[in-house]
Amino acid sequence: MSDGFNIDGTPPSVANWELDKIVWELRTARNEWRKQTGRAREPGLRELPSREVLQGIVKDLCGALFPMRLGPQELRQESEDYYVGHTLDCALSELLRQVLLELNYFSRIHNIPVDEKSRKQQAIHIIREFATSLPELRRTLDVDIQAAYAGDPAARSVDEVLLCYPGVQAIIYHRLAHKLYRLEVPLLARIVAEIAHSQTGIDIHPGAQIGRGFFIDHGTGVVIGETAVIGERVRIYQAVTLGAKSFPTDENGNLQKNLPRHPIVEDDVVIYAGATVLGRITIGRGSVVGGNVWVTKDVPPGTVITQANIRQDGVV
Repeated sequence: MSDGFNIDGTPPSVANWELDKIVWELRTARNEWRKQTGRAREPGLRELPSREVLQGIVKDLCGALFPMRLGPQELRQESEDYYVGHTLDCALSELLRQVLLELNYFSRIHNIPVDEKSRKQQAIHIIREFATSLPELRRTLDVDIQAAYAGDPAARSVDEVLLCYPGVQAIIYHRLAHKLYRLEVPLLARIVAEIAHSQTGIDIHPGAQIGRGFFIDHGTGVVIGETAVIGERVRIYQAVTLGAKSFPTDENGNLQKNLPRHPIVEDDVVIYAGATVLGRITIGRGSVVGGNVWVTKDVPPGTVITQANIRQDGVV
């Protein structure tokens, strides 16, 4: 047939794809990469955490945090506690396996001897710390959700913002990811952050410190860097960047890690759509940063910055 299929409409023989050759070339490429990166002795099984598994874990955690809103449709309030307990048991047990995968992975790539018993105890400790943080995390999220409702005149209810607003989903995922980041499982934290990024268009590094009552309105295109520090009751709009101004290098030209390079945004600041705030600068308490403004210097508390006053007065 002219379309390359057999006369009966079935696909052509697998041999036509030259799969043996392609498989061999892909194996060669993998081996070259492993040799270049010092990973020629990788274990014979996949040991990295799974993005798909973590997506399910986070979905279950959201259901446990907000059972009558994000839990299963058939849930009834009289069985709420049972659902929460069962869901947490399953989610935390699976998260324990993912934590162990990350701990073993980093031990291997850094050539750290692995003691299975102590490593499992470390993983259990991480999960216990994470689990005990969930009630306070829920209380913080309640403040975030209320801030979203109060900050948007189009919102009809707190249930609407919880179910519909990408900024609310992003902050839920971020607070879970940030806790994992603080518990020193950064790969799991980053995967959770990137799940939120792919679903909402909002990119928050799990290392960013964000106070209570945080609201991202609309949200698409927001970027918040790893070392950003955001105070309480801060509101930002779509396409806002809290980024780095420069990337210092060491004597060998390699980027230096873990340096404070993102902004500090104090309490009660509003940053409007399209604003770009770069470097380790401070946006003072109660300030307003107008739309499409580029800020690279400290802003005193209570300042209102617009494109017009930047041009006229050189404010920033």
